Amino acid sequence: MSIDYSKYNFDDIRPLNDDEVQGAIEELVASEGLKNAIKYIMPNLNWEEFTGKMRQCKTKEQFKTTLAYQMVIQIAKNTTFSLTISGRSRVSRDIPSTFISNHRDIVLDAAFLNALLMDIGQGMTQIAIGDNLLIHPWIELVVRLSNSFIVRRNMPVHKLLKESLKLSSYIRYTISELKESVWIAQREGRSKDSNDQTQTALLKMLNMGGDRDNVLKNLMDLHIVPIAISYEYDPCDYLKAKEFQQKRDNPGFLKSTRDDLLNMETGLLNNKGRVHFTLGSPINEKLKKLENKNLDKNTLTTEIAGIIDKEIYKHYRFYPCNYVAYDLLYHSIYFRTNYDLRDKIMFENYLQNQIDKIDLPDKDEVFLRTKILEMYSNPLKNHIENLE
Repeated sequence: MSIDYSKYNFDDIRPLNDDEVQGAIEELVASEGLKNAIKYIMPNLNWEEFTGKMRQCKTKEQFKTTLAYQMVIQIAKNTTFSLTISGRSRVSRDIPSTFISNHRDIVLDAAFLNALLMDIGQGMTQIAIGDNLLIHPWIELVVRLSNSFIVRRNMPVHKLLKESLKLSSYIRYTISELKESVWIAQREGRSKDSNDQTQTALLKMLNMGGDRDNVLKNLMDLHIVPIAISYEYDPCDYLKAKEFQQKRDNPGFLKSTRDDLLNMETGLLNNKGRVHFTLGSPINEKLKKLENKNLDKNTLTTEIAGIIDKEIYKHYRFYPCNYVAYDLLYHSIYFRTNYDLRDKIMFENYLQNQIDKIDLPDKDEVFLRTKILEMYSNPLKNHIENLE
């Protein structure tokens, strides 16, 4: 089925076009907000030299492969022990893919992925980013200049359905017409307890832009490739644990804009240890096996979500902290051969230091400790429970 994309106006969600780049750069050069943010991240940066390099970028491609790439690599050098990728042989360079991954860091998951893909010659993706993170106008300019497209959220249901159709059509247009790959998280927002599960709502949205009566063909046309993201340490673990207690004590609790900014800043600036991305196998062959099962749409999307999840669970990379956290949480010695006493002491000290950062009036240390242990043990738990 041929899709008429001319009926959609993607201007408010698409990345910038090349003829918009220089105007956007001039706006950014004049932005005190951007200047303050970059100087905060890289205090030794020469602003005049940096803006001069910005002005040399005449296209979006130049911006993302020079300045954006260099900034991401600098963040990696400052905040990780290593940043690595594996599984490149599973993915064809010639077929645009829809990369779907678990979600750990608000900003860096997609930024790290694009830098790594560039390193292995795979080509950078277009990145889905929620509009809740576009807190300042300069942030929206930067992300659209860096090849991101915007996911509109928090609107009435009738508008959300229309917006979801447009988003789905844009992703399909990017894959089929622009021949560019796309990255999108498996769920809205981060999985704060690291119990990573693909939302069926995501798959239903991806289905909307095609022939809705043929879910399998629609999703196969998008060439979905799961990615497992593994951080040795999550700098925001204590903030996530704090939010768990806030929601436990007040079910109506909602994060503020300030909270979002603190999470972004903490994720960008603090230690992550070893970070690894594993490209999984494209799922089309597994989708073909569902063709003769005559499943209803809800059951079918649940099955497909499970296929993505298992591919992610299979390809996690684990570190001593994951094994220690599992044994501490479940009072076991199941993984005792995967770490030594020094590893255990180091992680227990790390755990207490993170808990000490949490400022709450009725601080429940036992609950907070459990929540952080869950964050580090759930990927391992899912991995061993889903071994084929």
